[in-house]
Amino acid sequence: MKTTRRDFIRGGVSAFTVTFAAPAFISDLARAQGANRRNLVILYLSGGNDALSTLIPYQDSFYYSRRPTLAVPAGSVLQVGADASGKALGLHPRLTGLKQIFDAGHLAIIQRSGYSNSSRSHFLGTDIWSTANTTNTTGSGWLGRYLDQLPNPAPPLAGWSAVGTVPHSLIGNYVTAPAIPNPAGYAFLSPNTGTEATYSRNAMTSIASHLPAERPQVAFVAGTAQSAMSTLDQVAAVASYAGTVTYANNGLAQALKAVAGAMVQGIGTKVFWVQTGGFDTHSNQGTNAANGTYANNMATVGDSLLAFHNDMKNRGLLNDTCVLVFSEFGRRITENGSGGTDHGAAGVMMAMGGLVNGGLYGTAASLNPDPQNPTLENNGGDVTFETDFRSVYARVIDNWLGVDSTGLLYGNFRKSSLSFI
Repeated sequence: MKTTRRDFIRGGVSAFTVTFAAPAFISDLARAQGANRRNLVILYLSGGNDALSTLIPYQDSFYYSRRPTLAVPAGSVLQVGADASGKALGLHPRLTGLKQIFDAGHLAIIQRSGYSNSSRSHFLGTDIWSTANTTNTTGSGWLGRYLDQLPNPAPPLAGWSAVGTVPHSLIGNYVTAPAIPNPAGYAFLSPNTGTEATYSRNAMTSIASHLPAERPQVAFVAGTAQSAMSTLDQVAAVASYAGTVTYANNGLAQALKAVAGAMVQGIGTKVFWVQTGGFDTHSNQGTNAANGTYANNMATVGDSLLAFHNDMKNRGLLNDTCVLVFSEFGRRITENGSGGTDHGAAGVMMAMGGLVNGGLYGTAASLNPDPQNPTLENNGGDVTFETDFRSVYARVIDNWLGVDSTGLLYGNFRKSSLSFI
């Protein structure tokens, strides 16, 4: 039976990666087109972010009647103006970092993003957003397809996952990205130390230099090893990066610090994946509590992005940076009996960067529970989507990554009103 490259990656690569501390596996990646230094950073809010607690329609009376304990008081929200429909909106009070970025004109907030017949499953929902395909979620990821079409030869670190596994979004048909959650732990492991450890590394490099054409699986392992060995010093430089600002000692902030280090070092990474969790808030959501789960999540996101934004600005790299933020779905409008919110439909996306045209995009829903309300679905229980999430992807692909979105997304999802880039 013929073994494909993907079959081998799934089944045989574990024998190789045992000698490396960090990545699940590394394969050849493609070099970005052109000579520009543009970087795309994906910040994924895992668990289903409650969009109505991120961007708050604080003058909608139904927001308060349907959320008697979770609604953020109007006097506490960080006002960001009104959208095209005239609805007044504000950010969660712990998002002071994002408010600063919004006021600087570098943050775009895209309301009611999603797709028809939204899946309320974490797994299926994540796969839909990963593949950008609502009917076939077993294929490659949208970012993986971007990496697939980039020209060879490729720097091995053209993509970088800052979590312990490679997300579906970054898996291509031919290439994928390494998972490097901690640059300091990315090293060649040897039982020896000092000079002997250097000899071990040199020996491994020499062994991997032979790529026998008659043994494609061995050649693949050797080629993958070559790529991994070539990245060791680059990642070490990222691990020693000292930012121009202080990053908080939490997972998200430290992941963004590593992204900043990779950008400053110019190691060739074009797409970064950063992830933070805790957004599956079925109970004890703590929207208003000083140390509530959601309030703390908002502080972590806002403060971490502000540190990254300011670091890139100080380094002169803010115009080369675009951060895209999203989650797999929004949450129900009415709070449940456990002080939380259940899985819903449309959510909120955000884009941040020096060349981002900041502001509010799209319109907020009316939260009137009338089943005939056209901005709601599920008998008035959920916010229905206004902007297909693939339209946001298309804008990023076309106007930031500089390739044709119709091929990557299997269709034309361009929306002219989405002028955030």
